[in-house]
Amino acid sequence: GNGRVGRLLITFLLCHRGVLHRPLLYLSHYLKRHRAEYYDRLMAVRDDGNWEGWIGFFLRGAAETAAEAASTARAIVQLREEHRALVQGRSPARAGLKFLDLLFKRPLVNASFVQEQLGMSFATANNLVAQFQGLGLLEETTGGQRNRRYRYSPYLALFEEAPSAP
Repeated sequence: GNGRVGRLLITFLLCHRGVLHRPLLYLSHYLKRHRAEYYDRLMAVRDDGNWEGWIGFFLRGAAETAAEAASTARAIVQLREEHRALVQGRSPARAGLKFLDLLFKRPLVNASFVQEQLGMSFATANNLVAQFQGLGLLEETTGGQRNRRYRYSPYLALFEEAPSAP
């Protein structure tokens, strides 16, 4: 409740003051990874008024989170360029590039959604999905023959939490 709202308010305050242009700084993962220190620092503020310790901890978290966000952004750009090069060599390249752009906005799709979003026939959308699956860009998630859903796994993998260092 209050902790999540407080973390969101911090991010929105940074946006409002022009420190961030978009609310991309998500401190919750940092605080979760450092949960014991997080609680210790909060207790030290309450019990001893140790604001300096809390602010130092928070700023370390903001810096680490910003570095992780920058690294993820670079990885997204690199992945996008690699996949654009892969798709450009295929037919129909224009539809493939539009589909790739769509996957960066919505990495979980089905053929009907692709049909609707790209304004093509269901058969064309289904063929495009199959082509992307064959390239290793999409992974089928339902295991069925009808109403299949797919995930853009290479992209989603960029957001999966890396194991903590010992």
